[in-house]
Amino acid sequence: MSRISLGTNQAGRVIAVVADVMAVILGLWILMYLLDANRANDFVQFIHNAAAWLAGWSHDLFTFDAAWARVVAGYGLAALVYLFVGHTIANRLYRH
Repeated sequence: MSRISLGTNQAGRVIAVVADVMAVILGLWILMYLLDANRANDFVQFIHNAAAWLAGWSHDLFTFDAAWARVVAGYGLAALVYLFVGHTIANRLYRH
């Protein structure tokens, strides 16, 4: 295996892992929101802040009446986009 091929495989792996971590953070916040996690807890605050930053572009994109539906749709869309884009880029790097 050439050095270039090895480097692109590693870059693809890193991109896929980063996309996965971003999606996990967003999914974790959705779960915490739905289960009414204690917002005063430091870990919950950290996940909420990270998820809010990651989903800044999709937060409140939808105008459902129920707050839980807005959270699931807005943060869920961001998670799906990060997974799709991250893994698409990673797969293209794997092929080259």
